[in-house]
Amino acid sequence: MTMPPTGRRAVSTSHGLAEDLRISIARLSRRLRTLRPVPTEGAGEASPLSLTQFAALAALERHRSMTPRELADHEKVQPPSMTRVIAYLEGQGLVERSPHPTDGRQVVLSVTTAGRDLLAGERRRKEAWLSQRLSELTAEERAILRKAAPILDKLSQA
Repeated sequence: MTMPPTGRRAVSTSHGLAEDLRISIARLSRRLRTLRPVPTEGAGEASPLSLTQFAALAALERHRSMTPRELADHEKVQPPSMTRVIAYLEGQGLVERSPHPTDGRQVVLSVTTAGRDLLAGERRRKEAWLSQRLSELTAEERAILRKAAPILDKLSQA
């Protein structure tokens, strides 16, 4: 059994495959982004993070620590924009600053326990949703996706 095309036509060219993958990955990514929690008004919860704030927090966690400039460069945003992102994350208790080990003019940013907890909760929520969707597929469809996952990762690293 083959997986059905995404609704337009069977993929027979590299261009057609590229188009179908782009659309499908964008839809899946958009769907996963919609799973972010919405705080209850007056419940004392932190406001949900913007995508830029969430990406910066995740990058800091992945790299363990970075200077504000390194983080801005990594996220491909201007330093003044990243300064606002960092200020918000710090104000929410998700990021902390410490002195740079060799350059007294700089600081190093790292994720707090609260920041790691927030990221872990986001990942659990998204993985639970995706696990549920995967359980609705046939065993053959899941096997195809299992084989495709490392290939998609390879494409993302190129």
